[in-house]
Amino acid sequence: MPEDARHAIGLLVARWHAFEDLRALADIVIERDAERQAFTGVLLARAPASVRFEALTPLGQPVLLATIHDGRFTAYNAATNEATAGEATPETTARLLGLPLEGDDLVATLAGRAVPPRDLRLAEIQPADELGPSVLLVGAVHEKRVWMDLQTGVVRQVRIAGGRMAATVSFRRDDGGQLAGFDLSAAERQVTGKVAYRRLEMDVGVPADRFLLTVPKDAKTQPIR
Repeated sequence: MPEDARHAIGLLVARWHAFEDLRALADIVIERDAERQAFTGVLLARAPASVRFEALTPLGQPVLLATIHDGRFTAYNAATNEATAGEATPETTARLLGLPLEGDDLVATLAGRAVPPRDLRLAEIQPADELGPSVLLVGAVHEKRVWMDLQTGVVRQVRIAGGRMAATVSFRRDDGGQLAGFDLSAAERQVTGKVAYRRLEMDVGVPADRFLLTVPKDAKTQPIR
């Protein structure tokens, strides 16, 4: 592995390991084909792979809850008393969000970071373009191209590709460098989206039990196939 690529990986790993958790009020818009869905709610994330989102009504009551924790995805719609549950695989997140992400990839994305593939086979620094320098990280199944500051490790954009799926995440930051949100696109699935953060706080000590979601016994539960 070239020394410059090794240095870039070291920066990514160091920033990922420095992250513990986050909580924020998030405005989320997902457009799939001709359908548009918009949610405002409370977002929690905890390294390495736990996520909780509570979509709120205008009165502040949770109407849709979704969690990823211990390799499981669970969602509950309070309005219909229906639930969905299954393994949190890249295929699951691709079907639901348009992003073929592992749990740690999803948490890293929410935190404005990028995680090198666990089964890294190849790493190369790519020529700088309009976004600046980037590093190509090739694993056994997926490859990532990460545009980043090679001095600080701050990530500007990530493109993840594998099989017939590809997605691009572009991070937005304020003038002080604080993460403000991100834009995503998965052209093959005709999915685009925006996530905007309000009152983002990082490393505040979100406990693990906040990611446990107990579905009411009388809810109609549909497995993810």
